[in-house]
Amino acid sequence: MNTEKDFSPLTPNIVRALNDKLYEKRKVAALEIEKLVREFVAQNNSTQIRHVIQILASEFALSQHPHSRKGGLIGLAACSIALGKDSGLYLKELIEPVLTCFNDSDSRLRYYACEALYNIVKVARGAVLPHFNLLFDGLSKLAADPDPNVKSGSELLDRLLKDIVTESNKFDLVAFVPLLRERIYSNNQYARQFIISWIHVLESVPDINLLDYLPEILDGLFQILGDNSKEIRKMCEVVLGEFLKEIKKTPSSVKFAEMANILVIHCQVADETKLTNDLIQLTAMTWMREFIQLAGRAVLPYSSGILTAVLPCLSYDDRKKNTKEAASACNHSLMKLVTSEDDEEEDEEKSGGAGSPSKEDGQPKMESDSNDMLNASQESVGFSNISFFTPASADRPQVTLDLDGIVQVLDRHLHDSSTGMMTRIAVLKWLYHLYIKTPRKMFRHTDSLFPMLLKTLSDESDEVILKDLEVLAEIASSPAGQTDQVGSCDSTDNKLELKVPESVKPGQQPSTGSKPADSSPSTPSMNSYFYKFMINLLKRFSLERKLLENRGAFIIRQLCLLLHAENIFHSMADILLKEEDLKFASTMVQTLNTILLTSAELFQLRNQLKDLHTQESCVLFCCLYRSWCHNPVATVSLCFLTQKYKHAYDLIQKFGDLEVTVDFLMEVDKLVQLIESPIFTYLRLQLLDVENNPYLIKALYGLLMLLPQSQAFQLLSHRLRCVPNPELMRTVDESKYMDSKHEVVSKRASHIQIDYSELLQHFDLVQSKHLEVRHQRSGRASDHPDRKLM
Repeated sequence: MNTEKDFSPLTPNIVRALNDKLYEKRKVAALEIEKLVREFVAQNNSTQIRHVIQILASEFALSQHPHSRKGGLIGLAACSIALGKDSGLYLKELIEPVLTCFNDSDSRLRYYACEALYNIVKVARGAVLPHFNLLFDGLSKLAADPDPNVKSGSELLDRLLKDIVTESNKFDLVAFVPLLRERIYSNNQYARQFIISWIHVLESVPDINLLDYLPEILDGLFQILGDNSKEIRKMCEVVLGEFLKEIKKTPSSVKFAEMANILVIHCQVADETKLTNDLIQLTAMTWMREFIQLAGRAVLPYSSGILTAVLPCLSYDDRKKNTKEAASACNHSLMKLVTSEDDEEEDEEKSGGAGSPSKEDGQPKMESDSNDMLNASQESVGFSNISFFTPASADRPQVTLDLDGIVQVLDRHLHDSSTGMMTRIAVLKWLYHLYIKTPRKMFRHTDSLFPMLLKTLSDESDEVILKDLEVLAEIASSPAGQTDQVGSCDSTDNKLELKVPESVKPGQQPSTGSKPADSSPSTPSMNSYFYKFMINLLKRFSLERKLLENRGAFIIRQLCLLLHAENIFHSMADILLKEEDLKFASTMVQTLNTILLTSAELFQLRNQLKDLHTQESCVLFCCLYRSWCHNPVATVSLCFLTQKYKHAYDLIQKFGDLEVTVDFLMEVDKLVQLIESPIFTYLRLQLLDVENNPYLIKALYGLLMLLPQSQAFQLLSHRLRCVPNPELMRTVDESKYMDSKHEVVSKRASHIQIDYSELLQHFDLVQSKHLEVRHQRSGRASDHPDRKLM
């Protein structure tokens, strides 16, 4: 440094001492500067004060010589001490050169800069707040300083600055947030620790409302939550916990919408092997749960994103039990927010005008069941108490449900083969709920959803299949599904073409002379999708025989509960009547017949068919009979069920003209077993009345003659040997009783006429078709000795 240069008002001795390499001499010079500045303060000579500060800054603190820089730093600190409360007038000139030294390569000089700034801030106190961003920026750099002394000095300065901010009510949060938002993304552990400590302090100051700016720093906080340092993670957890407490206290002032997408992002784990990601996901999911409960319908526009994050978590195992529970609560709470009002904004043209169902039409048939399914495990929050989200109805802002986005997410999860079972169940529950609450809007998506819902019937889980059937049943029975178009919803696979009979109109049950399905008050109304469903279900059974084998009975039984057994059997029988794959038709009839005769769900239908008292039951019998003809033994069992024993005997007489194969005999064997079951208790008791049931006995003897000497033969033979002698069973008044019985039967017959000869002709026609198909398949004559078992 040029010692001859004029540094006045600094004396040559002061200048020389400031440039000395010894700290003690620089300290003496600092004391002289302090004395000099005090004199200027007393004289109110601000010009000289600024001149001294300018010399110390430019000629010393910013000098190229390291000792000069050290002298300049201690000199600036001395000026601040001398100025006292007036230092606030010169803070910019005092602070900036010191902060420049924070970047010095010499760790000792960085330490002295930290010491000098500490003294300046200590004197100025609250006056430094207008320069807070400069100080924060400098301190954030020193927080990651490799030198322990510098780091220690910066921590002292940091604590001092925090004390000043805490005790002041003039902190400019608006100016600070942009800097905080920028620095919060630092990857340095020490810088992160510094940032999170400051957020904690600012959040705890009553006069500083950092919650208003939480959307700007929330993403950064979740980034810090994934730090490798356990201490930093813990600090961040505490800060986030405090924010969440404050959100719960003042939900009306929280910007939920601005933070929803941030939470959605962090609810999804990119790398499941990283343990810190589990913490991020759990915390984000916990926040999401609270947001949904506090914000209510305000989060509906973000529902598709929320479901994208939540649904996969529902299939987590016990290692992520807490996350799974939080996700489940989110899912239930979000589902509750979707109500019938989300179906109200329907354009007249799109909704079909006056023919569209009313709001009441879209309500679930069993509201209590739906509500029970949606019970959340978390405490619900009374949304109506939050005026911010539920203002008066006249001024209420419209919240739009992202239905298209939700359906897209649900459909994607159904298509994904890696989707867990609980997630698939949740997806199907969502679809069911949406069809209940927003049926008109949901039916726009039905054609795209329908094929995947049918495919889901092949799922490995019974519970998934059950939920899937509930969705399909709701689609098939909802009034919102009434359209003028009926056809196959799955055109991608043409191996089996099941066409809708021309006589069947949309919304009608297919049958010969049957009435529309929704005209019966005892059955749920069906729409055009009901018949589509039945066609495509049989198509899937035809293409996936294992599905029919393993789950066919389960699926059909459940459908009988959901859509009424008569509807299911009536429609399937009519479709099978037109089936071209006769082998499948025979197998399907055998399956349906077994279900009809053995399932508890079919008790009412069996009773309806048992006596054929009504015109409807006779129509149903004729419809079933025509399809049952694909399977001769099933046809006989249907006659046994309906107590048409003479017709059963007539059919058995025709069995002599059929191919008696091993499969045929096995079916007869099974029928014998069924006759011994509780289902046919009434039939066995009718054997007591020999005189009035001769064709029952003949029919049973006919079955006996068909059987080889087997266990079933012995079983039926033993039963027939128990038939009593009619002479022994006759009583004194029996003749009168029989006259009365014949009178009742004749009256019943006069009202209900069934052309059994026509039915026998139909049976012959169907069997001749089966025979022809078998011959074409085998290329052999029908009487080839290898094709029969004599």
